Amino acid sequence: MGLKLSWLVERALDAVFPPRCVGCGRQGMALCGECLAESPRLPESRCWLCAAQLREQGWCGRCAAGRPPLEGVASPFAMEGVVREAVHRLKYGNLRGLAKVLAEPMAEALAATPVAATLLVPVPLHPSRLRERGYNQAALLAREVGRRLGLPVDAAALARVRATPPQVRSASRQERRASVSGAFRTRRDLAGASVVAVDDVCTTGATLEACATALRDGGAARVWGLTAAREL
Repeated sequence: MGLKLSWLVERALDAVFPPRCVGCGRQGMALCGECLAESPRLPESRCWLCAAQLREQGWCGRCAAGRPPLEGVASPFAMEGVVREAVHRLKYGNLRGLAKVLAEPMAEALAATPVAATLLVPVPLHPSRLRERGYNQAALLAREVGRRLGLPVDAAALARVRATPPQVRSASRQERRASVSGAFRTRRDLAGASVVAVDDVCTTGATLEACATALRDGGAARVWGLTAAREL
């Protein structure tokens, strides 16, 4: 289905079956302004990459010394409460309208970082997962953020060439990295680009790191991550 036709179908369904807020149940929006305003924000003074609490925002000593391919991750919300429900409903419940609601605070979070982004790239799903779900929630978020910031989005720049299990916090750092190592590959010449990899949630950071490695291999000069929420 084309993007324009998909948009028209979504508008028609909203008219017949108005969405209800995933937080309070109020009719009219998938996530109302009041619930969004009360959602838990990430601490302002934290490490750009690992989210460790700092006296002022920047990089902690370990991340500054390590110089990983992923420079930082911008996320407006902690993965708690209503935001957790919203992310899950966007990802698994086909509530695609949530992408528009979450994109505004995501755009604000990215604008507050030191990166001058030139391209947004959604974290891709494996083809088998995409067929099963019917859409990529990361692509929906990237498109909406791109509209707000006037940034191009290339959903074909990165491919997931190997199916991987969901990231879980209980796994060790080495296990998390190993599970997604080599799972992504670039399909574009990204020479000199300042790329932001967009996803719904940063659980362990391993997926975004694997994407950053592939994007750097494709020539990207800088890579940041952007998600709606982050596990702490």
